[in-house]
Amino acid sequence: MAPETDRGTWRKSSYSGEGDGNDCVEISQAPTRVAIRDSKAPTAHPLTFPAAAFTAFVRSLKS
Repeated sequence: MAPETDRGTWRKSSYSGEGDGNDCVEISQAPTRVAIRDSKAPTAHPLTFPAAAFTAFVRSLKS
């Protein structure tokens, strides 16, 4: 994992409320990398992506 995401602040989707079992993916952003992990397994190794690639991915989901 990129060093800049090692101790990043993780946040959950606003869709993971109590009614959804509170299980969701979490994301940590850094200037050059984005890390994603499963909220049920926060100590597991997260997936990391270049920030530009992740931004393009999210844009494609929204369109």
